[in-house]
Amino acid sequence: MGLLAEGLKTRGAAALRAGLAGALFAVAAGGASGEDFNLPNLGNASTSLFSPEQEYQLGRAWLRLFRRGAPILQDPQLQDYLERLVFQLAEHSELQDRRIEVVVVDNPVINAFAVPGGVIGVHSGLLLYAQSEDEVAMVLAHEIAHLSQRHFSRGVEQQRQQAITTMAGLLASAVLVATSGGAAGLAALSATQAASQSASLRYSRSNEQEADRIGMQTLVDAGMDPHAAPRMFERMLVNSRHSRDIPEFLRTHPLSENRVSDTRNRALQYPAREAEPKLRYQLMRARVQAHHKEVPQDAVALFRSELEGEPRHREAARYGLAISLMRAGQPEAARKELEQLLQRRPRQEEYLIAEARLAGSTGKAGAAAQTLEAALERDAGSYPLAMAYAEALMRNNEPRIAEQALRTQIRRRPADPALWYLLAEVQGLAGNILGLHQSRAEYFMLYGALDDAEAQLEYARRLTGENYHALAKISQRLKDVEELRERMNF
Repeated sequence: MGLLAEGLKTRGAAALRAGLAGALFAVAAGGASGEDFNLPNLGNASTSLFSPEQEYQLGRAWLRLFRRGAPILQDPQLQDYLERLVFQLAEHSELQDRRIEVVVVDNPVINAFAVPGGVIGVHSGLLLYAQSEDEVAMVLAHEIAHLSQRHFSRGVEQQRQQAITTMAGLLASAVLVATSGGAAGLAALSATQAASQSASLRYSRSNEQEADRIGMQTLVDAGMDPHAAPRMFERMLVNSRHSRDIPEFLRTHPLSENRVSDTRNRALQYPAREAEPKLRYQLMRARVQAHHKEVPQDAVALFRSELEGEPRHREAARYGLAISLMRAGQPEAARKELEQLLQRRPRQEEYLIAEARLAGSTGKAGAAAQTLEAALERDAGSYPLAMAYAEALMRNNEPRIAEQALRTQIRRRPADPALWYLLAEVQGLAGNILGLHQSRAEYFMLYGALDDAEAQLEYARRLTGENYHALAKISQRLKDVEELRERMNF
């Protein structure tokens, strides 16, 4: 994303990881209201040692820390797709608090996870592995079930006397799992759980079975194929037997023959739903395939090879070829592929964005902006279109219009770091230095870089002059930073 983001990834990484458990402990102990914890009855998803609001605050604290150490995939199209899928499933789930935050991890390993408070993480590798949208939906429905049943908090209640520190330690370990390739985090996770009794481990297996059952019901209620669950599990189990590298998902969600059999038998209670491969999923899968080829020409070769044979989805393979040719610096070849796609679906968002990016890269930023503006008139709420439109306007030296477009999106997505980052870039080009510092502060706050956020707000305060409304807003955000610092023990 640039030097600003890279600095956050590298600066103080060791100190950050060392302090994770302490920071999370402070959030858990302080909570949103500072009230004492109540000790409820166990075994009920509606009661917990931690209140829903405390879980929410803990989850958002975890997410700030996670963003600083994990490789986040900044792809508005993939982000939007996964968010829509998660929210679709959540509507048919038992989850009561639907303040969900989806984070996409740039990692080819198969994995997904849920953190108390509504954070759902998806590794890009999940799309490399899952053959259909229903298979991805099965994994996401399973994670939503963990949230709806509050499994993490209920599990920690098994160790009441050390509940807060245990939960903080487990969440800190979850950060390490995602940011260090798994081994260090798994070791930390094992150390945290070393004192657990066998009853606690059985409870964990029970959680997995419950999440399988509730997740499958969510899948059915959302109109998806429940048989996707045993297909996905069976393939994972077979692959794990023939490989020394156990998929990360299986390390955090242990899979057995009995569990696969139970899932298969449960699916048999429902009729199979033979659906055509969903176009948008296949397009997103092609994006991930292209992204994980470090050499663009390798991606070109991959999709050419698919098109010469019998690809799972020919249109998606052509799209993958088009965006790979763009990355490989072959604009004319990419244009030919895109023309075929647009002839078939002239209003398909992914094709329009690719066409606009191609135009912008060949000195036609004005035409690109016009194409995206017309698309936004049809779908004003589209996050991917708005981001692409702002980038095209930047290329066309129209940063003020880009700023307006991004502000509209931020009202819908105030917790999106990528939006705040791009808005700061646009404001800098437009000469809005006061706005630039404010936007950078919001970006840093979402990454838990509170000292940097405070510094940006101080720069902004010096520029307010007689703008008392701006001064009041900045003063309030400085108070918010201080509250966050106390909550996170920074």
